[in-house]
Amino acid sequence: MVRGLVAAMLVGGHVLLEGVPGLAKTLAVKALGRSMDLEFRRVQFTPDLMPSDVTGNVVYEAQTGEFRFRQGPVFTNLLLADEINRTPPKTQAALLEAMQERQVSIEGESHPLPDPFMVVATQNPVEYEGTYPLPEAELDRFAFKLRVAYPEAEREREVLRMHDRGTPPQDLEGLGVRAVAGSGELRAAAGEVTGVRVEDSLVAYVVDLARQTRNAPSLALGVSPRGAAVLLTTSKAWAYLAGRDFVTPDDVKALAKPAWRHRIVLRPEIELEGATPDSVLDGLVAAVPVPA
Repeated sequence: MVRGLVAAMLVGGHVLLEGVPGLAKTLAVKALGRSMDLEFRRVQFTPDLMPSDVTGNVVYEAQTGEFRFRQGPVFTNLLLADEINRTPPKTQAALLEAMQERQVSIEGESHPLPDPFMVVATQNPVEYEGTYPLPEAELDRFAFKLRVAYPEAEREREVLRMHDRGTPPQDLEGLGVRAVAGSGELRAAAGEVTGVRVEDSLVAYVVDLARQTRNAPSLALGVSPRGAAVLLTTSKAWAYLAGRDFVTPDDVKALAKPAWRHRIVLRPEIELEGATPDSVLDGLVAAVPVPA
């Protein structure tokens, strides 16, 4: 999860975290912001949340007799959209322009967002009552959909020991989480990611994988060219974080599910048979020859 968040950040992508409550998704994002010395804001998405509660609005100031734009919480470096599927589609759509264009348009005027800017959204995969499924256009704006699993036994014991000592997990400073980079280092690293080499055979491999999803009889919707481009660029970041200046087929394979599981749509009859996006992608990746 941590490596996926950093890889997405290096290519200007956004991340959807899916996991049951209590797995420290929010805490992980806060720790990421602190370690990168980024401004962090959290918005709890609820059924009554309005688009202006996210983007901001124009207010009238009686003192000056003028209208002034008041920025919403989206004007930050790292925005946590907590339980994004609990707000109606109209409010979900308020993030579309911000995520794609890095700006917000209010009353015909565009307001640029800070650089860097990243949205990390969370959703609960179990509880569906009172939720609004994210539309395909919204899902396609996320570079990754990362599944947050339960911790291993030893990790969970460490968490319980921390609680036993009375150390609050929310006290990031007390836990020793400190800034190890800033926006300047992030921009420099992003520039180095751009220079990671990708052989033509690997570009063809990504295209073959994408076309396989579009022709698969088990899928009603395959991966778009944007989805293929996301897999390629994030594979470069993945290789960079591994200390390499070139991409391997294993990088592409490692990110096929995080980058595409939210972009494909299974046919209903396949879902009834117990198939999942991950299982279908595993089969498709296994069927495409790996470049030598």
